[in-house]
Amino acid sequence: MNFLTAFNKEFLEQRRTRKFLIALVVLVLFGMTSPLMAKMTPQIMTMVPGGEAFVGLIPEPTINDAVAQYIKNITQFGILLALVFSMGSMTVEKDKGTAAMILSKPMPRGSFLLAKFASLALTFIIAVVIAGVAAYYYTYFLFGQMNLLNWLTLNGLIVLYILVYIAITLLYSTLTRTQYVAIGLSFGTLIFLGILGSLPGFGINLPDALISNASLLMSGYPVTNWTGLWVSLGIIVVSITTAWLVFRKQEL
Repeated sequence: MNFLTAFNKEFLEQRRTRKFLIALVVLVLFGMTSPLMAKMTPQIMTMVPGGEAFVGLIPEPTINDAVAQYIKNITQFGILLALVFSMGSMTVEKDKGTAAMILSKPMPRGSFLLAKFASLALTFIIAVVIAGVAAYYYTYFLFGQMNLLNWLTLNGLIVLYILVYIAITLLYSTLTRTQYVAIGLSFGTLIFLGILGSLPGFGINLPDALISNASLLMSGYPVTNWTGLWVSLGIIVVSITTAWLVFRKQEL
């Protein structure tokens, strides 16, 4: 068995377990509704008891509001799904003996691990692409045209941001014995990187800077610091490489 065979198996498993469908439905739904939620914020406020008094204080929604709503929803739910989908990728396979059976084919352990990452990556790439198309259409309909190149860049940065946490969770899933420990460590890392990312002068070098840069691009501001991009790519490479180095020495 080679990488392509393992990848096809893993992606089939994504569809069979409904992970692909769940990611697609959730992200596309938020892609469609984010511009609508931004547009209807003043109307929603009038439905809240006493909210009429604050409606006049809310500025008229703009494209930037729609983009901000989209970024918030897609990143939050994308990361949540990525952690949940990745947490048992290695621990469950090892616990059930599936990994030992597949690797006896024979299957290189590196291909086995990389296929898991690639199949999860493809699931979220497809989901974000379709969500981005839906959001672009509804934003154009409700607010007007956006810069297409910047929009494509924004969604590419969102995908990379999600891939960072898929790689981290796969690493923890390889290192630990249970999926619950893996997701606990992943959430801890998410919070830790979020805290570091909020530090002035330091956060621009971490994965959270991907989202900040995406927002700047869509607001028409130039982005001069792309350190966070290279750090994110480095985290992915280091996480997958470390997982492989550990996995190849584990007894199954």
